[in-house]
Amino acid sequence: MSWMFGSSSSTEWSVQVERKPEMYTIAVLSHFSGAHRLRYLHGKCEGLHGHNWKVEVSVAARQLNKEGVVIDFQLLKKKLEKILKSLDHTFLNDLPYFSKREPSSENIAKYIFDRLKAELKGHPAVLKEVTAWESETSSATYSGR
Repeated sequence: MSWMFGSSSSTEWSVQVERKPEMYTIAVLSHFSGAHRLRYLHGKCEGLHGHNWKVEVSVAARQLNKEGVVIDFQLLKKKLEKILKSLDHTFLNDLPYFSKREPSSENIAKYIFDRLKAELKGHPAVLKEVTAWESETSSATYSGR
């Protein structure tokens, strides 16, 4: 779709508006507490410290299901809680996934994304992204395939 705008002179501008397919997106929030140390990031984060992470998950679908929703919020929350339980009150560096990866917010978001994607396998809703907030002002988002 495009519109043509004229000016008082003979100059015309064309504005292109991208048409994306209609999509419904829902999000849920949850939390977990964990400790880590960032081995390769020199500075104060290299020492042992912890966060109360806030995790936001977005799921989308082109059409609503027969119940009129993308996915039941309770089902999505239950699947997310199952994953966060493995992170809650742990020293993240000790988890096998983080033995060769920094337990950074970026990698935590990917860890959650990969596991939640597997939990949603076969469901028509598509996992769009996971955001891991380590503080009120700092977060990392992973958008997978």
